[in-house]
Amino acid sequence: MSPGDGWFGQQLPCPYDGPPVEPVDSKARDLLVSVCGEEFAQGPACCTSEQVETLRDSLNQAELIISSCPACRNNFRSFFCSFTCSPQQGNFVNVTATQQSSSGETALKSLDFFVSEQYASGFFDSCKNVQVGATNGYAMDLIGGGAKTYSEFLKFLGDEKDLGSPFQINYPPTSPPGFTPLNSVPRNCADNDLASHCTCIDCPDVCQILPDVPVPTAGPTCQVGLLSCLSFVLILAYSLAVAAFVFGYIFQVTMRKRREKRYERMVLSTDAASVLSPRVHSRGLVGAVSLSQGDGNDSLGAQSTESRHLGRGASLLDPIEAVQPRQHRLNALLRRTFYRLGSATAGSPWLTFAIVFAIVGLLNLGWKQFEIETDPVRLWVAPDSESKLQKEFFDEHFGPFYRAEQIFVTAAPLEPIEISTNSTSIVSTAVLSWKHLQYWFKVESDIRALRSSPNGYGLSDVCFKPAGPRGACVVQSVAAWFGNDLSDYDQDTWEDRLIDCANSPVDCLPDFQQPLGPQYVLGGVPEGVNGYKAYRDAEALVVTYVVSDSLDAAEQAKAMEWEQTLKEYLVDLNERIPSEAGMKIAFSTGVSLEEEISKSTNTDVKIVVLSYLAMFFYVSLTLGSGTAGREEEGVAASLSQWARNFPRLFKRSHIASSSISVDSRTVPSVFPRLPRNIFVNSKVTLGLFGIALVILSVSSSVGFFSLVGVKTTLIIAEVIPFLVLAVGVDNVFILVHELDRQNLLHGPNASAAAQGAGFPTPRSPSQSHRSPFESTHDESVDTASVPLYLPAEERVARTLARMGPSILLSTVTETVAFSLGALVPMPAVRNFALYAAGSVLLNALLQVTVFVSALALDLKRVESSRVDCFPCIRLPSRIALLDAPLSGNGLGRIARFIRRHYAPFLLQPVVKGVVLLSFAGIFVLSVISMQHIQLGLDQRLALPSESYLNSYFDHLDVYLDVGPPVYFVAHDIDVTHRNGQRELCGRFTTCDDFSVANILEAERKRRESSFISQPSASWIDDFFKWLDPAMETCCRVRKADPSKFCTARDSERLCQPCLYGKEPAWNITMTGLPQGDEFMRYLQQWLISPTDEECPLAGKASFGTALSLDADRSSVVASHFRTSHSPLRSQADFINSFAAGHRIADEISERTGAKVFPYSLHYVFFDQYAHIIAITQEILGLGLAAVLVVTALLLGSWRTGTIVTGVVALTVVTVMGVMAVWDISLNAISLVNLVISLGIAVEFCAHVARAFMSSGSGLPVDHPGGQKERDERMWTALVDVGPSVLSGITFTKLIGMSVLALTRSKLLEIYYFRMWLTLIISGALHGLVLLPVVLSLAGGAGFSQQEADEEWMSNAIRNDFEYAPFLADDDSLASD
Repeated sequence: MSPGDGWFGQQLPCPYDGPPVEPVDSKARDLLVSVCGEEFAQGPACCTSEQVETLRDSLNQAELIISSCPACRNNFRSFFCSFTCSPQQGNFVNVTATQQSSSGETALKSLDFFVSEQYASGFFDSCKNVQVGATNGYAMDLIGGGAKTYSEFLKFLGDEKDLGSPFQINYPPTSPPGFTPLNSVPRNCADNDLASHCTCIDCPDVCQILPDVPVPTAGPTCQVGLLSCLSFVLILAYSLAVAAFVFGYIFQVTMRKRREKRYERMVLSTDAASVLSPRVHSRGLVGAVSLSQGDGNDSLGAQSTESRHLGRGASLLDPIEAVQPRQHRLNALLRRTFYRLGSATAGSPWLTFAIVFAIVGLLNLGWKQFEIETDPVRLWVAPDSESKLQKEFFDEHFGPFYRAEQIFVTAAPLEPIEISTNSTSIVSTAVLSWKHLQYWFKVESDIRALRSSPNGYGLSDVCFKPAGPRGACVVQSVAAWFGNDLSDYDQDTWEDRLIDCANSPVDCLPDFQQPLGPQYVLGGVPEGVNGYKAYRDAEALVVTYVVSDSLDAAEQAKAMEWEQTLKEYLVDLNERIPSEAGMKIAFSTGVSLEEEISKSTNTDVKIVVLSYLAMFFYVSLTLGSGTAGREEEGVAASLSQWARNFPRLFKRSHIASSSISVDSRTVPSVFPRLPRNIFVNSKVTLGLFGIALVILSVSSSVGFFSLVGVKTTLIIAEVIPFLVLAVGVDNVFILVHELDRQNLLHGPNASAAAQGAGFPTPRSPSQSHRSPFESTHDESVDTASVPLYLPAEERVARTLARMGPSILLSTVTETVAFSLGALVPMPAVRNFALYAAGSVLLNALLQVTVFVSALALDLKRVESSRVDCFPCIRLPSRIALLDAPLSGNGLGRIARFIRRHYAPFLLQPVVKGVVLLSFAGIFVLSVISMQHIQLGLDQRLALPSESYLNSYFDHLDVYLDVGPPVYFVAHDIDVTHRNGQRELCGRFTTCDDFSVANILEAERKRRESSFISQPSASWIDDFFKWLDPAMETCCRVRKADPSKFCTARDSERLCQPCLYGKEPAWNITMTGLPQGDEFMRYLQQWLISPTDEECPLAGKASFGTALSLDADRSSVVASHFRTSHSPLRSQADFINSFAAGHRIADEISERTGAKVFPYSLHYVFFDQYAHIIAITQEILGLGLAAVLVVTALLLGSWRTGTIVTGVVALTVVTVMGVMAVWDISLNAISLVNLVISLGIAVEFCAHVARAFMSSGSGLPVDHPGGQKERDERMWTALVDVGPSVLSGITFTKLIGMSVLALTRSKLLEIYYFRMWLTLIISGALHGLVLLPVVLSLAGGAGFSQQEADEEWMSNAIRNDFEYAPFLADDDSLASD
């Protein structure tokens, strides 16, 4: 008999070596047959009725978990029935040790159970895949300690433990002589026998095979070696192009040398020195080589002064036949409009100020509605996105997802733990030690005792309690394995408890009664050689407090109040735990992310101020540098001269005669004689005014959009001031530089300037000194009739008339490009695009109105010798020497460099070829690099660099070994009828092969492509299993009144299983399962039945929130199937998991006709990546189309517009190529930056292209002299606007953006500093190198600027139809 403690927690048997005996009576026989089957219907047995009852109770507990798979259930029964009752028990059981019981009898202590490998393996295989939906795990985790092999399974079953066998059962691999291993035939889950056949969920061998799905991480499908096919084709094509160019160049040089030798032989043979070699005279255009191909006599480079008729191209040089510039009506209309606007604003500056500032003031009233958006969901998720609507559906029907408070605890790096081994002592980063556990248990005790302020909420008031309000909180911590109390353990026993619980979580249930696997509470667990995990050496403790969330604002406020208290406690703990315990923590609370994101908006105020100061000083120092004037010493020279003269102040002068002329610069003085430019010609006030307009435009844009309900965000607050400043200052430079040129031509010194020897203005040939809008057809060449001096208002009006169309072109394209960014549905990005477009547009409007008025006022101040910043102070006029030359003929250093060196060099044919090949190579490299751009936006980039959440996210990536939960929500399915039930279920033989449960299980088996790692929790399967009459402790009703359900307090004799005696009976074919109202009656009871050891299939704790019933609880509106993603370590993993979840849901919907969608907490943030590539293509395509239309219309040439659009596209492609190199991912932010790149790239090109088109002679593109004419126009354009593009656009943007390198925000650094720096460099190179080359080769026919054509012709005749920089004599006076 069994005198002592129990087996399976029941009784301890005594050793018996007698023969088997017959059951004592028929009742005992019936009991034995009901438990162990028909094979015991006759014959003796080696067990008593008491042992059979104990076995029955133990098997019933196990069958609550494994009953869904008949093969596993029956193998389990057969295994232990053979062990307990088999008459051949003595052949495979050997008692190895006994013990004395408390009653003094001999009891079993240990034995050997010999089992054949075939039987043990088959037994294990039948059970290893059986799932427990309620825990999203496997039955093997509960009945086998998570065993991975049959030997581990048997060892777990045989180990002596409190909740298992009370004696040790060993399973030796071999049996000694005299013993025969138990070798029964195990049942296979794939057998068709109903006593064996299991469904797909529990038996993978019977699953339907799904079509293959490519793994998202796989490389391109078409590859040539390590290269994609596209990369290979591009490299091959580029290599052929380079080879062709080199071959062509060598061939051309060789042929030219042969021609020279032929000419030399002709000269020697004929003794005709008048015959010239093609290289003797090279005064023609560098770009005119193309004109010399063919007949040698047609070369323009060999032009003779004796004849104007030298074949092709001669008409270009004929002022009567060819120099009649064509007109562009739209250009004339724009210039006339801007001229009138300039005249009005310059003539009435104060009225302009009053009107414009009044309008701006009204716009700024919108600041009353100013709001800052900090909610991450409302920031980064489109209001109408599918994922957001699905999240709202989920929250409404199942409640919001829990709020997780998570802490990672690791060993401090300065306090490593020393682990002694047999041979040496090594240093480990393991966090687990007795002292660390003691300290952390105190911390958790403190957290449980925390009370919030002011309402005093504690953890129990806000935590999630699956068992109901009186249940325990869900706290996932290693402390739960110890019952949150170390008093029962010491320094010698804690390790054994930890390892036992990690290996068998079911034996260490926390107070919320759900098995807590080691992957939830331990991180960084190293694996041994054999794949065994060393839990003792875990690098991190993972502690998670699960707090309930609610749509009720009051309930949510309770949680947030307690979270705020927890955050403050953890911030304090983070500072003291390294010194107190040698540990460190990384944590996050439910309120942390939003707080830290909003905190980031205030971290870079100094950067913004510094950027504006840098731009202010740059603008102030450079705006006035191009002002034409007499040669005057600089500041350094003046101070040096004063220092040399100062000692003479104290010496007696020896000069007595007043008739001797004295240079005033050599006269000593007390104070230095500083140049007048410092006081009069500086532009400090004007620069400050320009920057103030930028600030005002941003302020007005914010006011307007706040008024219409568009909230501002982090990006808007920090980036738009940089963007508008960089864009807006460009126009300031362009206007000021053009005004300087107008002053040179028509200012007070214009008469003297015109009399200077060889004065060629570096302007478009069609430049005029007359009113630009009084067209003339007089072909007279009387230059004296053109007025030289014009009043200040007229010069300002001409300035705006000439540069206004360029400003319009760049402003329209930038505004359109920025506005296209509003097509991105993400609110933060859409709002940024709207604010940026509004700011740029308003800034441009302010610049062509009030800034023009300020220009006129500043010009009058300069000409009246008033001091900058102090206009009330007027300096006395100095004597102007008429014979003093102008410094540099009005050209700055950049303009002189472009004129004499850069433009002639760039326009050489060989250089053009090299440029084209170089940029083609950049294009090829960019396209290759673009293929490696990653998608995603790491949320930690939006945080300040010093935020504690950065450390938390780093630890999250390294130490969390579980993925986020994912729910597959099924709705609009009638689950009260059999068809709807079959669309959902998976554990019954008549379930649809492609039901929700079956497809989820099939997808779990290919986790590389599905990213699903855990079995799904199928509520309908557990519900139907709960109804199984064999589960006597689950669904019970009163015997006297079956309409009433029994409770835990009701006596067993008064109750019976719910479906007991029902016909047809409950079975796995679903024929006896309830439908209609009966289904809903049982379902409602299941949802409130407590989930406990008596009935783990009950639904209250496991599925209480998995179903949404209608208002009268008569039908199921929606339900979800819960599972988990595999651990997601990167942005690519999150994006791929999102795509996989939607693919699976779509396949389920397509196969079953049910409506299914997936939901996981991160899906709402990654919805954008499902469409980001298509949106990028669409927006950039629309942007380029807009650029093409705008540039073609405003430039008056589709050919030139196409070239500009192509160069802009190449600029954007280059930026995208650098993105992959600089680790810039493609997301909504970088997409808007690409759109911004498109708009700003136009600015680098627009002014050059317009200057090129405006300096034309009207010569047809295909004219024989067209190449020389295009080269001349391009040279003129580069000299004309090149300095403005370089100093006013490139340098201003570089200065403004370079300050962003100092930002503490990684988001600004990566997505703004890096991208915009790339854009500026790429835009400058494409606009000042590639564009001039392409336009000089294929640009459209030019148009005049509609100024007096006769002056252009007179200048052309005076300069012998040649442009100075193309002459061989670069040292001539005219070339300066």
